[in-house]
Amino acid sequence: MLSARFASRLSSHLRCCNRVPCLLSTPRHPLVQLGGPQLLYSTRQPGQTYSMQHGFLRPHLQVTRLANYSDLSTESGELSYFLATYSTGIAVLAGVMLYTASHFLRKVVGMMYLDSTQSTLKVSHLTFWGRRHDVFLPVTDVMTLGDTGDALTETVLRLKRYSTAETMYFSLSYGRIVDKQAFEKVFGPLK
Repeated sequence: MLSARFASRLSSHLRCCNRVPCLLSTPRHPLVQLGGPQLLYSTRQPGQTYSMQHGFLRPHLQVTRLANYSDLSTESGELSYFLATYSTGIAVLAGVMLYTASHFLRKVVGMMYLDSTQSTLKVSHLTFWGRRHDVFLPVTDVMTLGDTGDALTETVLRLKRYSTAETMYFSLSYGRIVDKQAFEKVFGPLK
């Protein structure tokens, strides 16, 4: 609705402009060649068809369109500057809060598997976009609960490794141990 209103204002302004020749009726040069022979601009005659080869694409065209639309809306008085700034601030704050929350939630372990040789632990957690990500760790690199200092009565337990300072988290209160022997093989005795 807004773009149609702006287009009608612009076209009527260009048609009735007295200072410069009307841009809508100014004839172009019949053929202007830019770059190679594939990119051609020409005036189109009625009934004439031509083919064009895709030469350039702006990947974030929708974002540019939104920025241009918001600029036109604030300049025309249809959207106040305060409202545009307030809405943008709320959107940026929401994005920062989502990223911050996901930074911590990405470290929560969903599932753990032990392979048949009991030498590799497969740890599954979620990525920023909510997809499953599997990490394969040698069992000898995973710290036992005694080494991390966590007690089994705690709600959140740490999954730490000897080789890195990276810490992931899992919970026995909100999860369950499926195979007690495999769990004890990795994290030590459940006492």
